[in-house]
Amino acid sequence: MIISIASGKGGTGKTTLAANLAVALADRNVQLLDCDVEEPNDHLFLKPTITRQTEIYAEVPEIDAKLCTYCGKCQEICQFNAIAILPEVALTFQELCHSCGGCFMVCPENAVLSRKRLLGTVEEGSRGPLRFIQGRLRVGEAMAPPLIHRVREAATGNGITIVDAPPGTSCPVIASLRGSDFVILVTEPTPFGLNDLKLAVGAVRILGIPMGIVVNRSDLGDDRVREFAREEKIPILMEIPFDRRVAESYARGDILVEALPDWRQKMLDLFDAVCDARK
Repeated sequence: MIISIASGKGGTGKTTLAANLAVALADRNVQLLDCDVEEPNDHLFLKPTITRQTEIYAEVPEIDAKLCTYCGKCQEICQFNAIAILPEVALTFQELCHSCGGCFMVCPENAVLSRKRLLGTVEEGSRGPLRFIQGRLRVGEAMAPPLIHRVREAATGNGITIVDAPPGTSCPVIASLRGSDFVILVTEPTPFGLNDLKLAVGAVRILGIPMGIVVNRSDLGDDRVREFAREEKIPILMEIPFDRRVAESYARGDILVEALPDWRQKMLDLFDAVCDARK
């Protein structure tokens, strides 16, 4: 089963929940994928042993000026303006390239050469029985989805997979959630939390994935998140009240289920709630 943990915005407690749920279930053949490749944070809590690093590249075009006749066919097929053909020069903008390969296929002179652009790295390791995989996007790189796909591909096909998705509802989030069996949306009972929750619910519904809500800092704010959940018939799987002990443990970078033993059962109950919501 693949459980993705997402949120409409950052700072809701998504990563804390993902790391603790994974550790609580570690004896059940679990792997945690940190797909927030622009700012991976799960490793700060897990402190895993990294045993493998793989550089991930994208195929991008380079125009051979000796062969190019400036016919413009490569420019015409590119939907992202990664190639510009001028009267006497051909320009490529590799950062805009989506690596579709169309320019290679349509060039009649075979003047489009294949080059590589470093996207980032995929790191694999473990923390005891828990398998851990994360992506690190190269600084300055804008194309997160291809690296996220490689993180997902590095996962094994059995056991329980927990995906820590990026915040928001953009392309990297969709790439992270695709193929999931269930999505946990983490939110806060505030006007901003409700607004971003609505956006996240809309995105998950387009993908057709069952979902549930975890309300963090549930004793603050108002009841509009709960009202929205009732209206939309989305189960609230768990409510986490503000707790100074949790805040202090988080500030130290501790795993809650180890620092505060009662939290292990809470994570196990959350997993059971997810299984019930899928039925």
